[in-house]
Amino acid sequence: MNVELTSKAATHINEERLVKLFLEMAKINGPSKKEKLVASFLKEELPKLGFSLQFDEAHKSFNGEIGNLIAWHKGIDDTIPPLFFSTHMDTVLPTEHLQPIIKDGVIYSDGTTILGADDRAALAAYIEAMRAIIESGIPHGPIELILTVNEQAGLVGAKHMDYKKIKSRNGYIFDSSGDVGQIILQGPYSSRIWFTVNGNAAHIALNADAGKSAFLIASQGLLNMKLGEIDSETLANIGVVYGGELTSIIPGSVTLGGEVRSFSKEKLDAQLKHMKEVMEAVAEKNQGTVEVKIDKKYLGFNISEENVLVKTVKEAAENIRVTSYLTKTLGGADTNVLNENGLMCITLGNGFQNIHSFRESISIDNLVNTGRLTAALIEQWYERHRC
Repeated sequence: MNVELTSKAATHINEERLVKLFLEMAKINGPSKKEKLVASFLKEELPKLGFSLQFDEAHKSFNGEIGNLIAWHKGIDDTIPPLFFSTHMDTVLPTEHLQPIIKDGVIYSDGTTILGADDRAALAAYIEAMRAIIESGIPHGPIELILTVNEQAGLVGAKHMDYKKIKSRNGYIFDSSGDVGQIILQGPYSSRIWFTVNGNAAHIALNADAGKSAFLIASQGLLNMKLGEIDSETLANIGVVYGGELTSIIPGSVTLGGEVRSFSKEKLDAQLKHMKEVMEAVAEKNQGTVEVKIDKKYLGFNISEENVLVKTVKEAAENIRVTSYLTKTLGGADTNVLNENGLMCITLGNGFQNIHSFRESISIDNLVNTGRLTAALIEQWYERHRC
């Protein structure tokens, strides 16, 4: 990528060094709740860059190996408001025995494991960006890294974060499949909904007349329920179904689990109410019962285009000659939870593709531009806030 950059820090991003670091980090096995090896690597590397480290005890809430990592770099100028970069340490599946392949400028696994670009790409880019900042000698304010655990299971580490340990209030999370330059200003509200549908169990041969299949009751409910794309702002899904005892037993109970996401809290609540009422009506009609439980996953966020974070990232993208664009997503990220807990942050694209599958990949261009944009953001944040 022979591009003339106006960000001094970004010019010090070393492509070969970053790719090597990413491959090294991707091979560290760290699926959700098993991030200790990743944390051990970071405990070695981050202090070399001047970071002091602390861990919280979030893992004790879900029987994990280690808590969230909060790393602090005091910077050169402490009059500048601190800026944080966040991502997660876990991968959705193991990367043990990962064999990376580079073809036509794109990094893949050999197809027997995931690559782990979600989100080892951001972790590696943050480290390389700090190396570039130090090597460039540019002045900068305090930098904080907020590195979560058990994100893939539903942003769990961020939900149990000890927010008293965090000093900064503004930041960025590189964690989206859009190419570098993507700026996500709006994220969804999301809730899970669980149904336990009860009929009456009976033997198919000995007392079938007494049976009332919970499966059939539930299936009628699903057929009457609006699911999929409800409108341009709202999605609904039933993704879990389990129950039954034996093939000879008319099932007396079945459990279904689903999820609703929407940019609108009102539309989220309306869809959950619709799903609940449909299943209740069908159960009553068929002399069954249903128990409904709704669990909030996370709140939505909507950041103004005039926010300083948005203006800064647009300027930083221009300084590395990357085209920026604003968008929104119904995908969840730690961004939702951090904003919910009083921090201000936005999600940025770092270009991984086909995540959560053995076809996962990331282009070297996107990996390098993630490092460049991180470095340029630190530089531009300083320029915006210096006296």
